[in-house]
Amino acid sequence: APALALALALALPPPSAALENGLALTPPMGWLAWERFRCNVDCRDDPRNCISEALFFEMADRLAEDGWRELGYKYINIDDCWSAKQRDAAGQLVPDPERFPSGIKALADYVHARGLKLGIYGDLGTLTCGGYPGTTLDRVRQDAQTFAEWGVDMLKLDGCYSSGEEQAEGYPEMAKALNATGRPIVYSCSWPAYQGGLPPKVNYTILAEVCNLWRNYDDIQDSWDSVLSILDWFFANQDVLQPAAGPGHWNDPDMLIIGNFGLSDEQSRSQMALWTVMAAPLLMSTDLRTISTSAKEILQNRLMIQINQDPLGIQGRRIVKEKSHIEVFLRPLSQAASTLVFFSRRTDMPFVYNTSLAKLHFPKDAVYEVQDVFSGKIISGLKTGDNFSVVINPSGVVMWYLYPTPLPAQPWHVVRQQAPGEGFRPVLL
Repeated sequence: APALALALALALPPPSAALENGLALTPPMGWLAWERFRCNVDCRDDPRNCISEALFFEMADRLAEDGWRELGYKYINIDDCWSAKQRDAAGQLVPDPERFPSGIKALADYVHARGLKLGIYGDLGTLTCGGYPGTTLDRVRQDAQTFAEWGVDMLKLDGCYSSGEEQAEGYPEMAKALNATGRPIVYSCSWPAYQGGLPPKVNYTILAEVCNLWRNYDDIQDSWDSVLSILDWFFANQDVLQPAAGPGHWNDPDMLIIGNFGLSDEQSRSQMALWTVMAAPLLMSTDLRTISTSAKEILQNRLMIQINQDPLGIQGRRIVKEKSHIEVFLRPLSQAASTLVFFSRRTDMPFVYNTSLAKLHFPKDAVYEVQDVFSGKIISGLKTGDNFSVVINPSGVVMWYLYPTPLPAQPWHVVRQQAPGEGFRPVLL
């Protein structure tokens, strides 16, 4: 495949822009089975919730029919426990014949027919984390070829039951093997998570050249404590992590658990806002057949998704950490826009937070149009020097989209009146 590699290289940004597959130029969006459905293989007693082709057919229907696909939620991703307990006579991975009787190729065809993409799970080791056949170093090329032949569009490669040396060899090998298939397959690595997530053990320059996204830290669980522990780690280490992210290579703080059992509505909005500020992949892990209206509204917030998918692909940072347990996060966006998230770790009552854009290091003498991402409310003509206050609920957020406007001397109101429709609309990317 040297010709393919050359063609890819010519068509792509320079090597610093990651794995030479031209994929995941914005954070991947979709649905992933693991957090909600785990390794439930009991299809006899729990057919509706077990890891089977039926579950993925149903979730594909929901993504296609309930407005998810049009918003960018394209990937439907199988996690662990899909395969038979043994490889076949040719040494190939095969799906469990009882739970996936049609085979993965048929599932991929079904998913593709609905304008979606299929992801699958492997593990660089003797076994997967759930005890199914792993991909040892001698099987890397074979498994990459199998996934490509099945029509898979994304691979999550875990790291259970492998050594640091095997990972250092195997993760880059799989990138090469996937590229060599000629099929575009987004590559999600768990490599840094198994090496503590930080230098010197983790080299983010190499990682960005090998993987499209990577899990840096612990698995998310269905609890607010879990969300907070992930946030704490990511923002405590933002100086290392933030520069590593960009188009084609993303830090992955793990799945969105909005719509499950562990988060309140406030906490759900907070996870969505903070994952968006982090330029994180938006991979939901919830039951889309029974999801509540409020959870769906959070996950389908159009402005939120536009911010997450901003083409500059800059990961945001925490810029303020107050003694009052209020934190402020900033993510720069294209066309001189930006997003601010005001987050309360308080547990007592709504808190009135006073600040100004000047205190948050916005450029002097600028004027902004502000849209509240959740309420849709517009604040016009906010100057950098103006003091303002936001009311933030316990474990909640206020999230703003800010867009610079011409100074008042210019007839901005005329421009706005000519724009069709419902008040200020951010420029669509």
